Amino acid sequence: MKNVPYIVLGLCLSLAFFSCDNEADFLTGGEFELEFSLDTLRFDTVFTELGSATRFFKVYNRSSNPVLIDAVALTGNEDGKFRMNVNGTAGDRVEQVEIWANDSIYVFVEVTIDPDAPLSISPFVIEDQVVFETGEKRSSVLLEAWGQNANYFPSRFNRGVPTLLTCDNQTIVWDDPKPYVIYGQILIDSCALEVAAGTRIYVHGGIAQNDLFGTFNDGIIYTLANGQIHFKGTAEDSIVVQGDRLEEGFAEEPGQWQGIIIGRGSKGNTMSYTTVKNSIFGVYVDSVGQLTARNSRFYNTNSSGIIGFHSRIDLENCLVYNNFANSVQLVNGGDYNFDYCTVASYGVDASAMSLSNFFCYDSPFTCQVRNDYRIRANFRNCIFFGTSRDELQFSDVSGGSVPQLFQVQFENCIVKVDQLLEQQEGLYANFLESDACINCINGERTDTLFADPNGDVYLLDSLSIAEGMARPLPGITTDLVGNERDPVAPDIGCFEYQY
Repeated sequence: MKNVPYIVLGLCLSLAFFSCDNEADFLTGGEFELEFSLDTLRFDTVFTELGSATRFFKVYNRSSNPVLIDAVALTGNEDGKFRMNVNGTAGDRVEQVEIWANDSIYVFVEVTIDPDAPLSISPFVIEDQVVFETGEKRSSVLLEAWGQNANYFPSRFNRGVPTLLTCDNQTIVWDDPKPYVIYGQILIDSCALEVAAGTRIYVHGGIAQNDLFGTFNDGIIYTLANGQIHFKGTAEDSIVVQGDRLEEGFAEEPGQWQGIIIGRGSKGNTMSYTTVKNSIFGVYVDSVGQLTARNSRFYNTNSSGIIGFHSRIDLENCLVYNNFANSVQLVNGGDYNFDYCTVASYGVDASAMSLSNFFCYDSPFTCQVRNDYRIRANFRNCIFFGTSRDELQFSDVSGGSVPQLFQVQFENCIVKVDQLLEQQEGLYANFLESDACINCINGERTDTLFADPNGDVYLLDSLSIAEGMARPLPGITTDLVGNERDPVAPDIGCFEYQY
């Protein structure tokens, strides 16, 4: 215990010594160079009122000495659009910022757009700089944000809440040039929602809970029995329905919102030149519901792009791809007609399309509680292709003993089947030679088909096996993007090859 005063004195002297050394070793002024993880921090399409996710960049000190930055400041932030936090200290100007030797710090930035900005300057670009002052030297990182006014429906405080959209069997038109941002779930009843060409709809997702749906992913457009949707896009001005996270790294992220549900008994629903993406599923058509979609795309989903459950779906010139389950699921029977469609399934262990005439309400392994219903499906001039050995999956509850329960026909289609020909005791062994697959091409993995499927480019390759192999169909003279189809020997799939 006699040595304690000496120990304490030694510690104090040591601390004083190291403190003095560290202070003396700081580089200041123009004695050092800073490095940044990027030169421009971008906020893509920030909606007014909503603000954005916080983004950040890193500042590196590559020297073997600690450095002292005089100040880090936002230069043009009088109106407070940007907010900054430098290594834990918030403010428009942060002084005496230290970075230790061979170390780095974080700079976090957030932006909010003025909701009252006039439409004439929306969308608009907001710019600022984060400037680093070291003596007479200045270095900076540019801030860029694209913002635009938006129509929030019903409001931005409606997360997880179902909202009834009704209009006494009339029509509500969404045609504002500003985008529509949906919070919660829209339930359309006794009303038709008509969406004009060029309209952008952004849906806010996230986990939510209520008495109607239980726990679910938020962001649903739902037509009840007396509700309808009419998406009237054109080749020049398509309609896009997607999630509302458009920052870098989120723009093409699947699973951001739930999807579009055509509810039980809802008929007369139409889509033209419409893109549905970044959802859990694209469109789910429930019992006896009906959808007609032309020149539309369904992609970047955590589940299927299109699901039909005992329903009617008519597709023409449509593209379905980049889905983490069967791109198209047709379950528990129904009526389906696909013309000139491309359904691609690359990089997932799921076929491009599955069809069944039953549904198990208990375990699929026991299936003691199920419903059976006949399926009638016709596919003309379509492509069902991908990386699996079989891109078609059939499930017939009757095992072929009741033909009228499973009436499926492919004409002039490109398919990919292998094990299907041997499974279920050879039930589909003659599939390629029967009336179920007329003039079909059973594609091989090595066949040339798409321009770049790994890059999600499903235009036809110049040597594609689909060229000139379709049968002309009355009334369908153009492809997905409006190119004229060959009147005598058109191409299979949603795209006509352009020479």
